[in-house]
Amino acid sequence: MAKIKITQIKSSIGAPAQQKKVLAALGIKRMHHTVEKEDNASILGMVEKVKHLVSVEK
Repeated sequence: MAKIKITQIKSSIGAPAQQKKVLAALGIKRMHHTVEKEDNASILGMVEKVKHLVSVEK
């Protein structure tokens, strides 16, 4: 499968606890931290929940 790169571009301070949990589940620990994940429905759904905090590259 294809991989996507997810990078946190905005701080999670002030974000709801659910969005912080989504970032943790994606493995993102801090600002400008990038992780590579498989391009599947569950990952894309999590990215959709925090799309205002992250950037995604194919």
